[in-house]
Amino acid sequence: AATPVMEQLNDMHNILLFMCFAISIFVLVLLLYICFRFNRRKNPVASKNAHNTKLEIIWTTIPILILVALSIPSLRLHYFMERDVDAEMTLKVVGYQWYWHYEYPDSGGVNFDSYMLKDKDLKEGDHRLLAVDNRLVVPVDTKIRVLVTGADVIHAFAIPAFGIKRDAIPGRLNETWFKATKIGTFYGQCSELCGVGHGFMPIVVDVVSKEDFDKWIASKKKEAGIVEKTDEKADIKSDDKAVSNNKTKIK
Repeated sequence: AATPVMEQLNDMHNILLFMCFAISIFVLVLLLYICFRFNRRKNPVASKNAHNTKLEIIWTTIPILILVALSIPSLRLHYFMERDVDAEMTLKVVGYQWYWHYEYPDSGGVNFDSYMLKDKDLKEGDHRLLAVDNRLVVPVDTKIRVLVTGADVIHAFAIPAFGIKRDAIPGRLNETWFKATKIGTFYGQCSELCGVGHGFMPIVVDVVSKEDFDKWIASKKKEAGIVEKTDEKADIKSDDKAVSNNKTKIK
């Protein structure tokens, strides 16, 4: 788990596992008791009882109470997973056959495609069928809204360690969010059958410090020739100042 959502999903899984284990043990003990207590040897004359109203009420009411008890943390987790307010940055993800396109709208529109590396391009330490040419980079401890859509067919953007999985549907914009709490590299894949190249759409996310993210964004802007609006305004002001100074000298 590398996000609060996945941590809560793990906790929910552990609760369900404990309850399933306890119920299974109870049912096993009950069956063994019935087998030994009510077998033919100890009960040569079969019981004439057709039903037991009190027992039926008990074994109907208890499962209902268990399900209601489970629904409370389940619904809380569901609403927490869907709550993407107060996001600190936005990331746009578009699924194509068979690669991903990423865009950073808050960072001057930095965007790039991410393809899976072929076997001949793999380097030492790369994971086959998971390594990509351009990794998705995000800052740690930052709440990120993810807008997901598809360009051709239905894909699914899924990163298990982040606890997110959202369909990328053409003509529709789906939302999810995550807040990575650990620096490192995390992997995901397309999780919706999207054609012959479905198994070759890996996702690689590098979670870095906020300072390293700013440096990475700056390098990407430089590669793409993107100029900040604030820089343009500063240049205009400096040009205006130079013009006014020249006019003063002329006078």
